[in-house]
Amino acid sequence: MTTGRCLCGAVTFELVGDLLATAVCHCDHCQRQGGSAFSVNLVAHESQLTVKGELKTYEERGENNDDVYVRRKFCPQCGSPIVSELSKSAGIIAVKAGVLDDKSSVKPNVEAWCVDRQPWVTLPEMAISMERE
Repeated sequence: MTTGRCLCGAVTFELVGDLLATAVCHCDHCQRQGGSAFSVNLVAHESQLTVKGELKTYEERGENNDDVYVRRKFCPQCGSPIVSELSKSAGIIAVKAGVLDDKSSVKPNVEAWCVDRQPWVTLPEMAISMERE
């Protein structure tokens, strides 16, 4: 079992079972949401996650403001990003590794949106690298 919380502690969560992947996402939206060069995410089935506390949701839409493709959920009090729901992959979530209680065992094995990687970012070779999501 993996546990975590937001910065203020109003939201806590438990993630159980095996992960589908641990992914580094270099997309512009993850950079903007996290205020960093990339986001590290634990990819799992939504049934594996239990959240206690209220989450607010920001819905990201496609380039033409069409269908929602990501629902980014965060603590309404401190703004910590907790989880993203990937609408094109029904039932798949991405829990932000930065809010884990113990981050020491996080080992990314997938990179996504490498086309948006910052030129100064150098990471260990991943098992899978994808140019797009």
